[in-house]
Amino acid sequence: MSDALATPSLPAAGSGRVSSWRLLFNNRLATIGLCMLSALVLMTLLAPILPLPDPDATAPADRLQPLFSAGHILGTDQLGRDILSRLIWGSRVSMIVGFSATLVAAAIGSTIGIVSGYAGGRTDNLMMRGIDMLMAFPYILLALAIVAVLGPGLMNALYAIAVVNIPFFARNVRGVTLGLSHREFVDAARLSGKGHLSIVLTEILPNVLPVIVITMSTTAGWMILETAGLSFLGLGAQPPQADLGSMLGEGRAQLFTAPHVSVVPGVMIFLIVISLNVLGDGIRDVLDPRLRSGALLRPGPVTAVDPERSRPKNGKPSAILTVEGLEIGFTRNGRYSAAVKGVSLHLHPGECLGLIGESGSGKSVTALSIMGLVSSPPGIIRNGAIYLHGEDVLSMPQTQLISARGSRVAYIFQDPLTTLHPMHSIGRQVAEAIAAHQTLSRQALRERSIALLDRVGIPDAEKRANHFPHQLSGGQRQRVGIAMALANDPDVIIADEPTTALDVTVQAQILALLRELQRERGMALLFITHDFGVVTEICDRVAVMRDGHIVETGKTQAVLGDPQHEYTKRLIACVPEIGTGKSFLDRVAPIFAADAEERP
Repeated sequence: MSDALATPSLPAAGSGRVSSWRLLFNNRLATIGLCMLSALVLMTLLAPILPLPDPDATAPADRLQPLFSAGHILGTDQLGRDILSRLIWGSRVSMIVGFSATLVAAAIGSTIGIVSGYAGGRTDNLMMRGIDMLMAFPYILLALAIVAVLGPGLMNALYAIAVVNIPFFARNVRGVTLGLSHREFVDAARLSGKGHLSIVLTEILPNVLPVIVITMSTTAGWMILETAGLSFLGLGAQPPQADLGSMLGEGRAQLFTAPHVSVVPGVMIFLIVISLNVLGDGIRDVLDPRLRSGALLRPGPVTAVDPERSRPKNGKPSAILTVEGLEIGFTRNGRYSAAVKGVSLHLHPGECLGLIGESGSGKSVTALSIMGLVSSPPGIIRNGAIYLHGEDVLSMPQTQLISARGSRVAYIFQDPLTTLHPMHSIGRQVAEAIAAHQTLSRQALRERSIALLDRVGIPDAEKRANHFPHQLSGGQRQRVGIAMALANDPDVIIADEPTTALDVTVQAQILALLRELQRERGMALLFITHDFGVVTEICDRVAVMRDGHIVETGKTQAVLGDPQHEYTKRLIACVPEIGTGKSFLDRVAPIFAADAEERP
């Protein structure tokens, strides 16, 4: 097994829902931040009962004691006060002020942002202009001005810091709310009779909450820094009360003679701020309902493979691509479920194999696994082997696997609008596909990309190469995807329902193009579809897939003309015929009922 392939620990089967704590602990940095912040908070909470000397008690005779002095682990300051005691009590003050200011700013700013984004129109305009007025001033100067008006002191510093950070919450939340307020689920809530307050609380707020939390986590660090800055300038904590900023300010005079006096509170500020930032990322993942499946959108570079997988021998050495006994599953809420179960198929040079089945049968997962493109987590290959020219893909080093993608096996995706980069011209994207595997000059790359666009039927290819995906029709975008797949003359092309989003006329053109290119270049083509009409048009053989299993395979005409499996017969029976009218619905209704009864 190559070290490039992930070797995860498989979860035990179970039905329990993954807890928020488990999701949080899946993020290592967030776990470190949580442990660090918990230790710091616990230390400050226990300050009244810890055996610490009075933080304000001076002892001139013991001034500027170094680190690890007798009775003073962190030494003493210029007045002989114990630095450890002042550090713990000062951290307590700084965190209380910072967290309190964060809550105030989050509550006010988020309310402004949600109301402004949801209401829109004049309300949005008036509220945002007020926020813009606050943002027109440098925030630290505005905080200084507020403290100058209210007078020095921690409470006034808290108010000043909260006010200057309200715009950050308002702007972030307003932007997200503005996008959500016109989404279909909000329109559905309005149509159901919900009032504005109910929509905001039940539809908008749950989607905005992760943004608020991550903004709070980063802003809390800023606010602690800003509190320290005001105290450093003498506008926050007043003597003899200590916080981290005042300790820094008092220690700056001894920076060269006794640097520990200022370095120690500086390190504490760093630890608090960094722990808040990394913890915020983990909390955001936990609060986002789309991530609660445990797949935290951090897929590895290749699909994870069970190190103890069974590895069947290549049963078709003459085939260019062979899949033997493939089993792929996903982990959801701590439970493993197989999506592809014991799939075996093969593909010879110049052959087109149609993989057909209803949505959710495992066709795309099977195709994506061939080049290790199933996201892990949560995907994992538990058993089976994939042979490309007789070499097991699942044992390839990562560098070799990456090199094979696009050069030996290429992929045509279903929706080119989402797979093409919206900010790059189509000519540049085709050139990038070539440059990934070939070293050519810029001029040669452009000429080759234009030639490919012309070959797949893009009219006026030289001019169109400068166009962006949104300037092309759906059929033209699909032709660009085909050109990118052909860029390095692959041996195998996997076409994942490339005609589904196209109208009938364009479908026929794309199918004719694929068949022509396949014959011209002698490529093997794995064509994924759920349309028997497409299978008849382009495929030499067909494999029928249901619930992760291959239930029937054979020559296209043999399978369609004399299907052996009941599921295949039902699929064929569901293909409408011209002139059948209502009788077609009467004929297929019992088929759907029988199929539903068979499923677990």
